[in-house]
Parts: sequence; C-alpha cells; structure tokens
Amino acid sequence: MAPAVMASSATTVAPFQGLKSTAGLPVSRRSSASLGSVSNGGRIRCMQVWPIEGIKKFETLSYLPPLTTEALLKQVDYLIRSKWVPCLEFSKVGFVFREHNSSPGYYDGRYWTMWKLPMFGCTDATQVLNEVEEVKKEYPDAYVRIIGFDNLRQVQCVSFIAFRPPGCEESGKA
Repeated sequence: MAPAVMASSATTVAPFQGLKSTAGLPVSRRSSASLGSVSNGGRIRCMQVWPIEGIKKFETLSYLPPLTTEALLKQVDYLIRSKWVPCLEFSKVGFVFREHNSSPGYYDGRYWTMWKLPMFGCTDATQVLNEVEEVKKEYPDAYVRIIGFDNLRQVQCVSFIAFRPPGCEESGKA
C-alpha cells in the first residue's frame, strides 16, 4: 500500500476562479440614435493636413516656417542646457529619397556630410550660429542642420534644419 501524501496548507495555491465580473462597475447606456453623430471635438476643425506635394519633410520642426535667428538661438541654447553636443551637417539634396536601390531599408540621402567635428565643450549658442554662417559661406546652395548628440547614451537626441538654400521650394524665397 502506497503511503498517503499530505499536502501542506502553506504551499497550496487557490484554484483559478475565472475573470472577475464587471457587473459591479458603472455602465453608461447609449441609445442607438446617438451612435450616428460621433464627434472628435471642436478643435479638430482647426487642424490642417500636411500637403503631400510641393513641401519636403525634413527633421524635427520641419513643418514650421524657417526659424529666425532668435528661434535658432533658443533651440541651440536648449540643446546645450540638455548637455547634448552640437554638431553641424550639410547636404545639397537635404532629404531622404529612393533612387538607386529598391531593397528594403536602403535610402539615398540618409547621411549628410559633417561640418568639422562635433562641438564638444560648446557652452554658447552663438558659437554654433557662427559655424552655421561659415557653412553657408562655403556651401551657399546646401541645406544645413544642427544635431544634438547625447554623448553618454551615444544617441542623436534632436535634429532640425538651420538653413535652407535660396531658391528651394520650401524656403519661401523661390
């Protein structure tokens, strides 16, 4: 005869009782007539759709008009206060496109040319804007963007267009 196994009450687990009922929760009943008049709120009418033609999409803040010098200084100041390293890049095309390869994940124009080295130790936003002016003098027909790198996490945290060349369709000067 086999010995009887005694289950300890300290190691037993309560059996699964199923999901809890929602009967105790308050339920709001809607009439079937109100389902036909759904509203997303009054503010939705104020929003516009980004046009699919004529305006190229760039990095952060590209949906805004070109930034003024004061706005650029504020953005760069925020970048520096966040302890990110400013870096300048430029490109004649300025946006990502697909032309030479149709394989997944390949895009032309993804990489821009770096202007000098990242500005490690930069503490003044005007230093960055002076470098933007240097890029504009050297390459007047190129887009210029400012990037902020977090050197601890080794990631790019912010990127925005600082200069659009005259004559481009989205610069407002064409």
